Amino acid sequence: MEAKKVVFVAFAIEDEGQRNLLKGQSLHTQSPFEYIDMSVKEAYETDWKDKVRTRIRRSDGVIALISKDSLSSSGQKWEMKCAEEEDKLVLSIWAYSNDRTVLPGVTAKPWAWDTIANFIDKL
Repeated sequence: MEAKKVVFVAFAIEDEGQRNLLKGQSLHTQSPFEYIDMSVKEAYETDWKDKVRTRIRRSDGVIALISKDSLSSSGQKWEMKCAEEEDKLVLSIWAYSNDRTVLPGVTAKPWAWDTIANFIDKL
């Protein structure tokens, strides 16, 4: 078995349930991929940007869950910018099938397991 990929998941806190779904699906034995989730589960009190940058640096890539809440999530936007600065591959997927929010400069794709598996295989 190949080594697990380390993936940071950038998401608006309002979309935590979708992040949990993504993580849960990766644990299914029939899932086409497996990864270690490096996303932040609880907000850091201090020096959060330094701590998050460290997590992103340690990651093989980043999955960004895009929703209407991403528009106002300064933390998620910063995480995505940080991933770009750290030259990490980023896959942006829409968090919900009925939400096709457009973030300037971001090309999001529908949430599909093949898309996610192909991304993780490239890492």
